[in-house]
Amino acid sequence: MHDRAGTVALPEDLIDPEALVAAYYDLHPDVTDPEQKVIFGTSGHRGSSFNSAFNEDHILAITQAIVEYRAGQGITGPLFLGRDTHGLSLPAERSALEVLAANGVTVWTDSRHSWTPTPAVSHAILKYNREGHDDQADGIVVTPSHNPPADGGFKYNPPHGGPADSDATSWIANRANELIAAGLEGVKRAEPTPAGTYDFRENYVADLGNVIDMEAIAASKIHIGADPLGGASVEYWSLIGERYGLNLTVVNETVDPRWAFMTLDWDGKIRMDCSSPYAMASLIERRHDFDISTGNDADADRHGVVTPDAGLMNPNHYLAVAIQYLYSRREHWRPDAAIGKTLVSSSMIDRVAGSLGRTLWEVPVGFKWFVPGLIDGSVGFGGEESAGASFLRFDGSVWTTDKDGILLALLASEILAVTGRTPSQHYAELVAEFGDPVYQRVDAPATKAQKAQLAKLSGDDITADTLAGDPITAKLSHAPGNGAAIGGVKVTTDRAWFAARPSGTEDVYKIYAESFVGEEHLREVQAEAKRIVDAALGA
Repeated sequence: MHDRAGTVALPEDLIDPEALVAAYYDLHPDVTDPEQKVIFGTSGHRGSSFNSAFNEDHILAITQAIVEYRAGQGITGPLFLGRDTHGLSLPAERSALEVLAANGVTVWTDSRHSWTPTPAVSHAILKYNREGHDDQADGIVVTPSHNPPADGGFKYNPPHGGPADSDATSWIANRANELIAAGLEGVKRAEPTPAGTYDFRENYVADLGNVIDMEAIAASKIHIGADPLGGASVEYWSLIGERYGLNLTVVNETVDPRWAFMTLDWDGKIRMDCSSPYAMASLIERRHDFDISTGNDADADRHGVVTPDAGLMNPNHYLAVAIQYLYSRREHWRPDAAIGKTLVSSSMIDRVAGSLGRTLWEVPVGFKWFVPGLIDGSVGFGGEESAGASFLRFDGSVWTTDKDGILLALLASEILAVTGRTPSQHYAELVAEFGDPVYQRVDAPATKAQKAQLAKLSGDDITADTLAGDPITAKLSHAPGNGAAIGGVKVTTDRAWFAARPSGTEDVYKIYAESFVGEEHLREVQAEAKRIVDAALGA
């Protein structure tokens, strides 16, 4: 823990935006260096221009690869292009536009020449493809999500509107690295021609009444505080308040590529993580000024919920409350609509699902797994432990197939308006009924070889038969919901579980663990988890 975690950034913590953009154009990656290659994680390619991990060469090559990929898939409709408020997002958008123009791709950018949240791009893609055109649309969002100010990000959303699957991202990354290695030969560039425009904000905000009970929120007159954390949702929240007559205050309307107003995260970095009590310290301090307050990260695909009685809610706690509320009140959802969760989310969700009589659909980490179910209505809600989720419209049809932090923030206000109790008070009721789980993620060192081995482990490689004194009930290497490999292992008992997965960026593996017994039991689970995994890895 950094000694200034939760305190406002100082001048020495801030980046130089001009130097950042200069490095974007001046530095050129060496793709023989793994740290400088194009690598698509669960949310696209990310990195900083300062260390040659996110530079113009990357974006030109990735965009050309996306052009070739969409051509191979027969995608001929418009491409919706959005960006967030990071300092590298605007230059990356300009680079992408050059390649798209040279390849004859019809691009629709924001009509206000402004920032666009990830869920607004997903919403736009789905809206176009639902309208019965002869072609299909897809999209690009230029964002590193909650990452520090020096980072840039670039992600592709195919016609289903959600994150591209691993087959698509692997192909795009491999082709992009080939193009960079060839000195960008094969990359077409041209001066961007006047592109089509699309009012992302108007179309998204105008449709919110079909997924959130905005009338109930307005009638309740609850005072809402919305903190965009300097991100792409800043102008959306003001319009939401005006359009629906809400008693809503945008807590901070500042947009600054340095994020000088942010409080430092746990490790002393500026990070727009709305699920972190350190990054959200300013809003937590003002929690008594509002009946409910919420935060979003830079591209608004994540949410943070702050209540006067409890402060910042743990994301797992809020997901459980959201599920309990939605499945009790969305009467037009399919009666067999499952509850989607990632396998490292709290097992409190399992208990809530059981009480609702709903099927629990447990999938590997990554929001992409929820996309098919959200599209056909067979999954009513899909949520990740890292504060990302989306759910269906009132009529049971798809809203977005990417994470929507604005939606989940508004749901917190709906819950308070309709029930008269905050989400944290609802969670206290769940604890009284099901117990009080303790959840934490920690990291353990691992070499690259060990990480590769962990990703391929089978449940059969786990020789232990007990965990923290309890019999092991399952040893999983594939998700129960869809049978997909989890890239690690999960071990469960009746009172606890742990999951171990390799980090994609650091020489560590991540141990997620939860206990329904208490803190001391959780520490036992974590310690035994490390011993169990190290034994399986031969460490």
